[in-house]
Amino acid sequence: MYSIIGIVVVFGCIVAGYLMEKGNLMVLVQPAELIIIGGAAAGTILIANPPHVLKKIAKGIAGVFGKSRFSQKLYLDSLKMLYDLFNRSRREGLTAIEADIEEPAKSKTFSSYPAVIKDHHVLDFICDTLRTASSGAVDPFDVDQMMEMDMEVHHLDCLQPVSALSTVADSLPGLGIVAAVLGVVITMGALGGPPEEIGHKVAAALVGTLLGILLCYGLMGPIAANMAATAAEEGAYYHVLRVAMASFIKGTAPILAVEIGRRATPGPVRPGFQELEKLCRQKGAEAAAPGA
Repeated sequence: MYSIIGIVVVFGCIVAGYLMEKGNLMVLVQPAELIIIGGAAAGTILIANPPHVLKKIAKGIAGVFGKSRFSQKLYLDSLKMLYDLFNRSRREGLTAIEADIEEPAKSKTFSSYPAVIKDHHVLDFICDTLRTASSGAVDPFDVDQMMEMDMEVHHLDCLQPVSALSTVADSLPGLGIVAAVLGVVITMGALGGPPEEIGHKVAAALVGTLLGILLCYGLMGPIAANMAATAAEEGAYYHVLRVAMASFIKGTAPILAVEIGRRATPGPVRPGFQELEKLCRQKGAEAAAPGA
């Protein structure tokens, strides 16, 4: 929602200021310039990126205009789900949750928290870690190192579309100059004609430069920055899962392990101590029912 408002503010204020100076709005309507710049930008994306990155770019842009999924409720559900797994493991041993981590789709514990497990990366991160720890042949420190490495790889994957979009944003002013130069070439071919026609062609050429700069700093750049912020939010979420699981694997009590995870949660979405403790004392199915 805020992204849409921001775009409206950017373009609305530019158009409003232009009209306040008695500018002719129709002069800015230059479809040919937009096709040159937009088409060239789309072509550079196709040239520079493999298909899987293109899909991530499309998904990331769509996510900019949606609501962030990293809410306080997601953190609460995630910590409560981990507590349920930890508590069973502490009472019955890590082998007690073997069926859950081998077939999470059939697990009552996992299925009680659909908002958490709908991301298969998160599900794999949790299950692979607990599966490794349950083998008993890996030192807790090594498990923690594996989680850190897994997070680094995933974070680099998340930054690929951001980097690609930022590169395209940086190229837009140059593509605007290309459109302007083409407009000047056309203008030079019209010398000797009516002054009004020459003026119109010069204006069209300048609009190309305007569009390139505006699309860079007013649209594509901010979108890339928003995608980078989302990647950082996801990294913070994985960090919470990591510290909670690492603490439990090292022998920390389940309630303390999730409390450590709560302390690692970013401030704006961090749940309160009593809120998390109360939730952990409830049955998993009952806790997940509201809003699930």
